[in-house]
Amino acid sequence: MRSGALRRRLHHGDVGGGRNENYDTTSLDGLDEPLLGNHYNDDKHSEVQTLEEIRDEERRKEHLHWMFLFSNLITQWAQWIANIILGSGSFIAQLLPLPSNTQSGLNQKLIVPPLSPLQEERLRNLQQRLGVPFDGSLVEHQDALKQLWRLAYLNRELPSLKSELWKDMGWQGSDPSTDFRGGGFISLENLIFFAKKYPESFQRLLHKQDGNRAEWEYPFAVAGINISFMLVQMLDLQSGKPSSVAGVRFLELLKEDEMAFDNLYCVAFQMMDAQWLVKRASYMEFNDVLKSTRTQLERELSLEDVSSVKDLPAYNLLRR
Repeated sequence: MRSGALRRRLHHGDVGGGRNENYDTTSLDGLDEPLLGNHYNDDKHSEVQTLEEIRDEERRKEHLHWMFLFSNLITQWAQWIANIILGSGSFIAQLLPLPSNTQSGLNQKLIVPPLSPLQEERLRNLQQRLGVPFDGSLVEHQDALKQLWRLAYLNRELPSLKSELWKDMGWQGSDPSTDFRGGGFISLENLIFFAKKYPESFQRLLHKQDGNRAEWEYPFAVAGINISFMLVQMLDLQSGKPSSVAGVRFLELLKEDEMAFDNLYCVAFQMMDAQWLVKRASYMEFNDVLKSTRTQLERELSLEDVSSVKDLPAYNLLRR
């Protein structure tokens, strides 16, 4: 954060005293985004940095910039090689027809290769998790929310399940259960996994500690639900068997790692924040940043040498 920076956390329904107003949702691949409306709360913070912190911030920003340039360069190089090998005049191109101009290589449907019993089982378990809606009346789901708070704020008292304090974590109202519409219970599990597996990255994103932040920041928790929602669509997990390029590649990751979806979620969240900083985005541009994050993640998944989540170039952005 920069010296004298004015940073505002955005909360749903706080403009003009009009709480619980309706808000617009955007569409991603024909499905409604589950959250992030156009309301905000005026929460002012003024913090002073030391010279060393400013230098660390600039080094971090430069690292993110070069990381994305390098990732894009690898992807473009791989696609350039593929175009040469699969060029219209080549012998291989006569055996392997290219996708039509109306369907990009990243979005085309593939014939799903046979899955091993292990892949079948892990895919089935994941899809069962996806089918569980968040239910604020269930003790198990209430306990999960409490666990997330304790992981996020080690030295703060646990609030009641309906409290204005939940807004500090980036929920849009005093009742977090109203923000799970499109994400389901798995989106809460994703946040808990992130906090446990990569606590340093989780804390840095929660408290917006990296880079020059926007005056109007995205709310952390509801952004996380958006990322879960985006991944389900991108990986075609609502189908019986994923047939998109990204989905088929994900099945290979699932063979190596039972928690591949949760680990990929952490990469996607860190990647989204890095995109946010590089683009110098603010709240109204969140959905554009989310879409560019999806595109970048699809490109990294298409790289031939990626056999696990840890092989993704953006994995290097995560800190434990």
